[in-house]
Amino acid sequence: MNKKMTITSIQKAKGVRPLVMITAYDALFAKLLEPSSDMILVGDSLNMSFAGKNDTLSATMEQMLYHTNAVCNGAKNSFVVCDMPFGTYTNKNDALHNAIRVFQETPADCVKIEGGEDKADIVRHLTSNGIAVCGHIGLLPQSVRSEGGYKVKGKSEKEKLQLIEDAKAIEKAGAFCMVIEGVKTDVATAIAKCVEVPVIGIGAGADVDGQVLVFSDMLGLFEEFTPKFVKKYMDGAALVKDAVQNYADEVVAREFPKEEHTY
Repeated sequence: MNKKMTITSIQKAKGVRPLVMITAYDALFAKLLEPSSDMILVGDSLNMSFAGKNDTLSATMEQMLYHTNAVCNGAKNSFVVCDMPFGTYTNKNDALHNAIRVFQETPADCVKIEGGEDKADIVRHLTSNGIAVCGHIGLLPQSVRSEGGYKVKGKSEKEKLQLIEDAKAIEKAGAFCMVIEGVKTDVATAIAKCVEVPVIGIGAGADVDGQVLVFSDMLGLFEEFTPKFVKKYMDGAALVKDAVQNYADEVVAREFPKEEHTY
């Protein structure tokens, strides 16, 4: 996966092979993650895992621009997706202004915005003005306060039909792919089949067109809680703590630095 993906190659992957997306927020981890991923998402989830906030809502454009530039510096061959933070695309003019900032001030390849049929006009306005858009439907983290928590979607027939309409509306508006989050597996599968663009799941089962996870979740670095849909591929927090404790013990015992570490 060393050759940089394009919108065309991402779309051509549908029905051929699952796409691999992962979040990153800095150059260091972006460089480590790049060889194994098709796309890197600079998610506003950084507000929680990086900044220690309870949700994503207070993330700013300045934060997203800073972290997107850092990720692009570390992963120069990755297709980089920049999350549009809460409040930056409430209307077409603001959305375009802020998306233009992303394209002018960073090398990001596209922006991601949350919302379905209700955001189709905004997606259309962006795409018609040269902004590549990745959609995001289902559970919307930026709506967590208005919905009273993180709630799985697609539990009723009404929700299923609305999600299908959301996906179709976003596709018709020009989104080249979309993330689907926190949706019942059978519903997510149906949605992936009803649109021609890739549908990348997070907490949406295996039968979609790809997967995305927050890197600090899947590496076991974030200890506060682990969502049901996350698989920890290593116990990163324990490994880091053990390594730092070994360093501290050697410093106290004057075992570090040794001769080979001195000038």
